[in-house]
Amino acid sequence: MSTLNTNVYGIATEDLDPPFAVVDLAAFDANTADLLHRANGKPIRVVSKSVRCRFLLERVLERPGFTGLMCYSLREALWLSGLGTSDDIVVAYPTADHAALRELVSDERARQAITIMVDSVEHLELVEAAVGSGRPEIRVCLELDASWRPLPGLHVGTRRSPVFTPRQAVRLAREVQARKGFRLVGVMAYEGQIAGVPDAGERGAVVRWMQRRSAAELARRRGAVVRAVRAVADLEFVNGGGTGSIETTGADSSVTEIAAGSGLMGPTLFDGYSRFHPRAATLFALPVVRRPGKGIATLYAGGYVASGPASTSRLPRPYLPDGLALLGMEGAGEVQTPVTGAAADSLRVGDRVWLRHAKAGELAERFDEYHLVLDDHVERTVPTYRGEGRNFG
Repeated sequence: MSTLNTNVYGIATEDLDPPFAVVDLAAFDANTADLLHRANGKPIRVVSKSVRCRFLLERVLERPGFTGLMCYSLREALWLSGLGTSDDIVVAYPTADHAALRELVSDERARQAITIMVDSVEHLELVEAAVGSGRPEIRVCLELDASWRPLPGLHVGTRRSPVFTPRQAVRLAREVQARKGFRLVGVMAYEGQIAGVPDAGERGAVVRWMQRRSAAELARRRGAVVRAVRAVADLEFVNGGGTGSIETTGADSSVTEIAAGSGLMGPTLFDGYSRFHPRAATLFALPVVRRPGKGIATLYAGGYVASGPASTSRLPRPYLPDGLALLGMEGAGEVQTPVTGAAADSLRVGDRVWLRHAKAGELAERFDEYHLVLDDHVERTVPTYRGEGRNFG
């Protein structure tokens, strides 16, 4: 084995042929503890799309302080509920899957465990069209738009729910309660402009200024929404936040639980935050297959580009050995990924380069399994969603 692969990951996985992905269990567990510390006693709902591995989800849910899952697909929620992974699941995005809705209605255990998301009367009408009338009750969560709108026409944050004001929230809450077969049990608001925007670097002061003002505005508005909706329905939970906003979300007295998931895995998009520093828990190894010239080594595959705006921030990043970078003209490719830098000339054909993905859960869509590394060995190998034959879009 090359001396370049004598780092702990190389020792642990020397018998494996790359490409493959690993999860550093010590880093994963440290990140788990850090999320709990930052939440300061407020329960955390685990965001499944940031993990996409049933074993790891269940590992986190065993820790006191974590409560339930936030899934990204109703079919995913039905699958995890049926396997007993959790009996408290919120589907974070509205569904238009008629077959999945019919499955939900027909499964008493799933109906008790799963809460679907709505932000308009159209969602209620879609459910009714899918499953008909005279059906058992479905649990519903109302999504509040958490964006910041400091000036007319200026929208800072993700484009999600059309429900922005207490009046709009109450109008929809009353509509839910008035229709047979629905029960409003929760309110959710995801503050993407705080949770999902790095605040370090050259623009850090401006970003932090925006986030402070947005958090203050949202705390006032969300509090008013929750008070108004509680007058209409007996809410079980109010969910908010994300890995990047745990402190400010937890400080909002109207919030009963915080959503988080990416902080467990420590992807590169979370390197640029000043408030916390998750450890890199998820890595993938690629083999060197070419040496096209001085200062360049070419890796096999690697084009695992993350979703979001098309930019270099969505590309994977070389991690080990130190001193490597992608080429600006090629980036990470479907079948080959050139790297350059001080360490490139020391790489030989067959050596490994370790990279990190930009987003937490999307790497699981590329690999059937994660090798769980503890110290200098693979503790066990577990399937990702893909490895269990599951793809939820």
